[in-house]
Amino acid sequence: MTTSPSDRPSDLPLRLFASHSRHWRDNLYVYPVISRRAAGLSIGVNLNPDKACNFDCLYCQVDRSRPSQVSKVDLDVLRSELRHMVGLAASGELFADPYFAHVPEAYRHFRDIAFSGDGEPTASPQFLEAVRIAAETRLLHGPDAVRIVLITDAAYLDRPRVVQALEIMDQSNGEVWAKLDAGTEEYFRLVNRPNVPLARVLDNILQTARRRPIVIQSLWMRIHDSPPPEAEVEAFAERLAELVEAGAQIRLVQVYTIARQTAEPYVAPLDEAALEVVAGRVRARAGVPAEVFG
Repeated sequence: MTTSPSDRPSDLPLRLFASHSRHWRDNLYVYPVISRRAAGLSIGVNLNPDKACNFDCLYCQVDRSRPSQVSKVDLDVLRSELRHMVGLAASGELFADPYFAHVPEAYRHFRDIAFSGDGEPTASPQFLEAVRIAAETRLLHGPDAVRIVLITDAAYLDRPRVVQALEIMDQSNGEVWAKLDAGTEEYFRLVNRPNVPLARVLDNILQTARRRPIVIQSLWMRIHDSPPPEAEVEAFAERLAELVEAGAQIRLVQVYTIARQTAEPYVAPLDEAALEVVAGRVRARAGVPAEVFG
């Protein structure tokens, strides 16, 4: 993976944001990306190399046209890859690689170790042990400011082993980024095509956010060239308000849109003005910070 001679430095942030490949050199599970929402370098951990997921989102940007290299997670290999990559990130050596050499200074910050990848991380039977490995690696090799981030659809946050893993994250500058893309069951079914009802996701978010501050990640798009219904945006803001009123600690709502090729061809990015409308409703109704990523 190298930069093209035609790439200009001014083009690089957009190109890098649009390229979140889970493949890096010979690694099986660990990969570096420049993340717009993390505002810098994120070291990804893919616990779903088989690309299986409990949601089937319209906007999924995982490339399932390519066969998987591996189907299971070898924790010893994961530990070795993560230690090596965190070492490169912490020292700054990673930015000597041709792919990252022209990243602007503003994004040359090692922000987090993120459980994301090609499916739902908490669905993996290795999730708890992988969190332990990340916590140990961060302690041994990473700067104190680096977070351990779980990017999750929130369907399984109530599982005992997941709850245990989150407690480990709490001691390791951890943070949960929970997906919430809808305010009604109907739109939830349309957009996320999930295996659980919206009520379970909302309850899992509530129980998790009562214990620690979390981030809500919310993707909005055009479907068959139509923006999200105004009533759905209102319902989404209302669900957030209900969570806050019930005791959920929501540090931030990330309102963003599509950046890469999606699972369905009939979805398209939402413009920044429309995203600002969503964020404005969140701020007004739920009283929490909302940031737009166009």
